[in-house]
Amino acid sequence: MRLLRRPTIVLNAALAALALAGIGWAYHAVTASDTDAAASTTGERVVTAASGDVTATVSASGTVESATTADASFVTSGTVTEIHVKVGDVVTEGQLVAKVDPTDAQNDLATARANLTAAEQSLARAEANDSDDATIASAEAKVTQAQTTVDTAQRAVDGTALTAPIAGTVTAVNGAVGSASGGGSSSGGSSSGGDSSSGGSSSGSSSGFVQLADLSTLQVAASFAETDATKLTVGQAATVTWSALSGTTATATVASIAPTATTSNNVNTYAVVATLDTSPDGARLGQSTTVEVTVAEATDVLRIPTAALVTAGSRYSVRVRTAETTETRTVEIGVQGDQYVEITSGLTAGERVLITVTVTSSDSSRDGGNQQGGLPGGNTGGGPAGGGPGGGR
Repeated sequence: MRLLRRPTIVLNAALAALALAGIGWAYHAVTASDTDAAASTTGERVVTAASGDVTATVSASGTVESATTADASFVTSGTVTEIHVKVGDVVTEGQLVAKVDPTDAQNDLATARANLTAAEQSLARAEANDSDDATIASAEAKVTQAQTTVDTAQRAVDGTALTAPIAGTVTAVNGAVGSASGGGSSSGGSSSGGDSSSGGSSSGSSSGFVQLADLSTLQVAASFAETDATKLTVGQAATVTWSALSGTTATATVASIAPTATTSNNVNTYAVVATLDTSPDGARLGQSTTVEVTVAEATDVLRIPTAALVTAGSRYSVRVRTAETTETRTVEIGVQGDQYVEITSGLTAGERVLITVTVTSSDSSRDGGNQQGGLPGGNTGGGPAGGGPGGGR
């Protein structure tokens, strides 16, 4: 029996050794793979200083709105008897859009006119009878008061008809025939965006019975971050891009910048309005956009990619590659754009500067796959820096 057990023990020991070796190999393979996947190296890229455009921009999300809007409300309260427009209708200034029942207002006007007639007759009698000055003055005062009442009653009658205060498109009708309309006034304004659907609510609300917007002149309202807003001035050029209209852009001009900030979650933003130069096909109120404002630009200047610039406080430098060596050189800059920076001194066209890049390796890169790293617009081999006019954006 001992002779039979000894080979079994040896065999089990050998199998255990092989299992341990397999576990060790698997652990090494996994950790080595993880290490290689996360491995990164620092390298250098050479770009050439060359002439081009440098543009600095700031951007924010915006919403399309009309530059001119108005709320039309009945002056006289009453029951709505007529509505002559619906959402989407185009109206002219002064056009009749709705009416309320004028019966009560007309009765008040008739009474006021009768009282005025009686006051005028009383004054005439006082004057004909050579009454004293006090009696005549009292009669004159009653005539004046009666005339004022007539004027007020006439305005109430006129106020039963609602007319459009501006020419534009109806964006909301906040009421229906048979609903009660509270008295108010028509008002116009700007920077009001977004369509409101029609409904049966009372027109006594501040939104007005009928809302109008001039769709021939559109603008975009946006909120810019505090640091970006400091770079904005009225009159700067902007580009507006639509979220819902693929590939659609339009030029615009900064029209206004709010003098005070709006604070939300301890973050300050400033309201900015940009007027569209032209409205593209498909543009509608309330659409989401991105507003990109050009805050600085330089044309046909010596430039390098911003990644090549080394900043230390208020001092700037670049690393220049010469035929013999690499040297660090102090430079002065002009416009510092999004991708490029203008060099005003310390560097000449054709000189080559170095950019430090981080190359991240992965399993695919070891097998000949992609390597990540580099910068926009740069090129190797000392050729001109990429990008045409406006490339600083």
